[in-house]
Amino acid sequence: MVATMIATETGCERLQAYTPARLESENQCYKGSGGISQENHRHRFLPAFLDTATGRVYLSRHPDGRRAPIHLLDGLPERLILQRTASGKVIAVKSSVTSGFLRDRRFYTREQAARAISRQRL
Repeated sequence: MVATMIATETGCERLQAYTPARLESENQCYKGSGGISQENHRHRFLPAFLDTATGRVYLSRHPDGRRAPIHLLDGLPERLILQRTASGKVIAVKSSVTSGFLRDRRFYTREQAARAISRQRL
């Protein structure tokens, strides 16, 4: 996992960044549960990210601003991005960012979305 140092009022703070590897790991973990985009899209769940530091939710987007059907880090606002490759691909965002879904203006974690899907299948 990428670690980034940032300056704060009290000194330097080491952040564990949210990376594409973590995103892939979450997709593997929630596969088959309804906690991934491919399994919950028909239930009106839209892939999104929550910045837990601010409470703001961001729909997943392509770099050009179009809505993405899966979680993509490349479309997040610049203020959340910690590191890019030389070609501009996002490889780390702030550790306060978590993936989940937006449905009916409410943010769901992957676990919450999986539970909601599970209840709808009963």
